[in-house]
Amino acid sequence: MSTQASPSTGSAELSWFKSSYSGGEGGECVEVAHSPSRVHVRDSKKLQGPHINMAPAGWSCFVRFAAQS
Repeated sequence: MSTQASPSTGSAELSWFKSSYSGGEGGECVEVAHSPSRVHVRDSKKLQGPHINMAPAGWSCFVRFAAQS
C-alpha cells in the first residue's frame, strides 16, 4: 500500500492509505486509515463522504476473506 495525504475525518487526523495497484481510471477502490482502536474505510472517489470503521479484528477477518475470493 502507498501513503496518500487526504483531508482529515472527524476530530483526529487520519493518514489514509490506498493500494499501489489502484489506478487512476476511477475504478472501485477504498482507502484505509488506522487509529489506536479502529480501522476506518472510505470510498476513494468520495473523500468527504461517509466512512465505516471497525475493530482491527473485524478488518483482519475481512481482508482474509477478500484474499480468498
